[in-house]
Amino acid sequence: MLIVATSFGLLNSAVLIVYLAVLVFIGVKLAGRQTSTEEYFLAGRRMPWLVVGISMYASLTSAISYLSIPGRAFEENASLIVAGFVSLAAAPVLILLFYPFYRQLNVTTSYEYVLQRYGPTARTTVSSLFVLARLGWLGTVIYAPALALSVVTKIPMAATITIMGVLATIYTMLGGLAAVLWTDLFQFLVLAGGAVWVAVSVTTSVPGGSGAIFDLADATGRLDIFDLRYGLFEMTGIAVALMYFVEMLQSYGTDQVTVQRLMSVKTYGGMAKAAVFNSVSDLVFSALLLYVGLGLFAYFHHFPEALPDDLVKDGVLPFYIMHALPDGISGLLITAIFAAAMSSMDSGINSLATVLVNDFVKPRRPAMKEAQGVNLARSMTLGLGVVATAIAFYVSTIERLLQASSEFLSLFAAPVLVIFLVGMLNRRVNFPGWLTGVAVSIPSTYWVQKWTDVHYVHYGPFSFAVCAVTTVVASYVIGKFWNVPLGDRRLTIWGRDDPQE
Repeated sequence: MLIVATSFGLLNSAVLIVYLAVLVFIGVKLAGRQTSTEEYFLAGRRMPWLVVGISMYASLTSAISYLSIPGRAFEENASLIVAGFVSLAAAPVLILLFYPFYRQLNVTTSYEYVLQRYGPTARTTVSSLFVLARLGWLGTVIYAPALALSVVTKIPMAATITIMGVLATIYTMLGGLAAVLWTDLFQFLVLAGGAVWVAVSVTTSVPGGSGAIFDLADATGRLDIFDLRYGLFEMTGIAVALMYFVEMLQSYGTDQVTVQRLMSVKTYGGMAKAAVFNSVSDLVFSALLLYVGLGLFAYFHHFPEALPDDLVKDGVLPFYIMHALPDGISGLLITAIFAAAMSSMDSGINSLATVLVNDFVKPRRPAMKEAQGVNLARSMTLGLGVVATAIAFYVSTIERLLQASSEFLSLFAAPVLVIFLVGMLNRRVNFPGWLTGVAVSIPSTYWVQKWTDVHYVHYGPFSFAVCAVTTVVASYVIGKFWNVPLGDRRLTIWGRDDPQE
């Protein structure tokens, strides 16, 4: 066992500072090029599909995943590999069902579909749920790197949260979506390189190498991931598959963070290629991060005295980086955690600003000039960065990062998926019916979260199922007795136009 670094050190600090400076430089370099809201929010709809596909992966694969996926393999099992296969399975649904509607309507926000399908009140409501969900999610992605810094540098948590929030806000505010996409490309390279480096390091550090890692994982049940058991109180392969299928349809099919990127691509074919690239990346990197977690479990099995008893499992990766890797290399890998977090935060606050301007402000101020819209977008990005940073202080009181994210998203995101999905499939579904579904699903899901021992992987599917069933039933009843008109056939799969190149 090699214990090299116990403090962050000058060289590590220099690596991190240079990385953060590059991000801010990109934002400054691109500032001033946005003369319209379409340029600021969609980069002129001319981005290469590969850059967009990379950004899709980097933005939604946050430091939550970078820290918590290895932590889950370390603590429980490798069943999260199922998420990678689910991502591949979800891609055709996204490409054939959701994306043609956005191309047909040439939207700026995904909630413009809701406007066309259900009306302005529905769009305002759904956009509000997106804002609530993503603000909560942003709090977790700021907290994750703050945790890493706090563990390895002993800087107070409050200071690390503030530093991350301020820097990500600055370059996003300056450069708009173009800055977000190009910094995501840079951050993806750091993210991928860091994961590969840790995987190689842990393999060479464990006596017996990869064979010993898999043997120990198998002996301790960490490879029992494809069994057909389905328990409400544990994380099994089937439970993870259901959770991630619902989550990926929402995140990649309806969420503004993804749709905004896809609408910056020139063609529908480019959208499809970006989606496929993202799904393949999901599988490859899920497998890589889970292997890292199994390797860390084997490493500390051989060297148990090196692991503090009070270390939270989401902190095991940064702890290994700082205590088993040489100075400089450890700084680079901690920087990878920052890359994962900042690529998510920049995407979140940029998309939130887009929704607020396009779905809330512009409908009430149709005569607003483009320059005013860009200035308003920058001001909102700044304000959102401040709010998200404040929420991160609250999230720091929740121990498990993935659980915190799941609690936020399952309350609000699953009902948003319902209004898109059932509306695309069924003309009889209406907005009052969906409101009824939301009124039932949100308190029901909150009760499951707070007063039962149901494992958090079930929160999202539960919320989706309750909301979907209630919405369909209520829509039929309301439509029959109150004569609510059917939805426009062209906004369902039964009358939709073919996507345009």
